[in-house]
Amino acid sequence: MYHKAILHLDLDTFFASVEIMKNSRLAGLPVVVAGLGGRSIVHSCNYEARHFGIHAGMPLSLALRRCPGAKVLRGDFEDYEKYSGIVTEIIAEAGPVFEKAALDAFYLDLTGMDKHLGCVRWGQELRQRISRETGLPLSAGLAVNKLVAKVRASEAKPNGSGWVAEGAERAFLAPLPVGKIPSVGRETARKLSLLGIRQTGTLSQVPVALLEREFGKPGRELHLRANGIDHRPVVPYNERSFFSSEHSFDTDTIEVEVLRRCLRDLTMRLAFDLRQASKLTAAITVKIRYTDGNTYTRSRRLPYTAHDQQLLPAAEQLFSELFTRRQCIRLLGIRFERLAAGHSQLDLFADTAEDSALLQALDKVRKRFGKDAVGRG
Repeated sequence: MYHKAILHLDLDTFFASVEIMKNSRLAGLPVVVAGLGGRSIVHSCNYEARHFGIHAGMPLSLALRRCPGAKVLRGDFEDYEKYSGIVTEIIAEAGPVFEKAALDAFYLDLTGMDKHLGCVRWGQELRQRISRETGLPLSAGLAVNKLVAKVRASEAKPNGSGWVAEGAERAFLAPLPVGKIPSVGRETARKLSLLGIRQTGTLSQVPVALLEREFGKPGRELHLRANGIDHRPVVPYNERSFFSSEHSFDTDTIEVEVLRRCLRDLTMRLAFDLRQASKLTAAITVKIRYTDGNTYTRSRRLPYTAHDQQLLPAAEQLFSELFTRRQCIRLLGIRFERLAAGHSQLDLFADTAEDSALLQALDKVRKRFGKDAVGRG
């Protein structure tokens, strides 16, 4: 019986690292990848920029006040997808089961590898190979589960590696601030601090009943994570090629407002599915089927996104181009293709802090009350 061994690989400051690799003159300078508008947000920055207190999610205007000399780049998602694909191919060629959690993050199940090379040595060799063949810095963490492996990789940054021996999970996590635990955001960390809980070791000793009283059901998950317990498996990588949704009308209709409202609902629900799967799309297709059975589609390319504000106008424009016959429509459909792994907060280089905050708030409502809980007026 082999003990579990999970390796987490994290490409350091991925977007910024790709830009520096493309232009070596940026090396050593504070680099920020963001939209170019003054209200845009920072999507990635290197450690030279972090030295000034800049971090992902910060308004670009604030970042520039902290470091007026920062080199701001709009970014090229297709380049980031390309380099992520190269890393994915190297990992797939290496052999073990792996999960692509994001463009820049991977989990590998190395259980049983000790019989051969040894998990630590094998992980180090894979990390070195990726760095050598791509030129990108990356950090690695090895532990008995995904949670601890991710934290260990984070603690090894920049461009380092480390491992946590089986049974040492709680001791490793104990001195770390609670904010180091994945999924513990600023608001949760703030609330824990008000309760006098600032270190993970303290959190691990708080009774589950108290955490559930203060945080509801997530309180139990906080307890498990603080104790280094995580039973999530590594989900084998299987690239989904498209997302689609259709609606057949009970009664064929020619009412334009009814059709547009249906199209908006389909697009928003599918965009939510896209974000929940940590996917972005670069191609959208609208389909209509008239009452006589004739079916027509029209597609267009767009910058990688999972944001309603980019997808809705594209869908409505395609519908306007398609709906040219004064005839009732029986079916309306939407399809997203050319998918890439990526988080919704990283998809828009023209995004603003307000846009991102609103989208996240709406998604929280959808997750709690269902995809149809939020509509658009």
